[in-house]
Amino acid sequence: MDIKVVEKEEMKVVGISWSGNFAQRTIIPQLFEEMEKRLNDIAYKTDEPVLIAPFHSRETDLTYYVMAPVEKLDDIPEGMSGFTIPKKYYVHTTHVGRFEEIKNTYHHMYAWMKEYGYDQDYQALSLEVYKHEHILQNKTGDLHFDIYLPVKIYK
Repeated sequence: MDIKVVEKEEMKVVGISWSGNFAQRTIIPQLFEEMEKRLNDIAYKTDEPVLIAPFHSRETDLTYYVMAPVEKLDDIPEGMSGFTIPKKYYVHTTHVGRFEEIKNTYHHMYAWMKEYGYDQDYQALSLEVYKHEHILQNKTGDLHFDIYLPVKIYK
């Protein structure tokens, strides 16, 4: 597994959100289906063929967004939200595998961060980036997406 630190530029995003406990996270694939149906409702989408999934993970629950990158945060459709994700350093890797294996990818990332002395920035959003080129694979359960965990200080 290739893990490294990268810097991501600021990005504006618009989309849908869900909050719940970890046992309910199996609803997340349905959020992607809903977002795919509503993509044409979003004004000022960029040409970047991705869906961005920022999330806040807390001890007992999480808030998960499925969003499209946009050029500006105007004309946000009803039932959606929009915000700017600031420029930040992240620990990055790509998850390839089944839904049940995602936690293993995250555990590898946390172990790597500990080994190399990086502290996660829990005040910032973590990101999952789903490229359209993998949409069919992802729908069949052969997941392929990038993970970005925000870090406090780049070393």
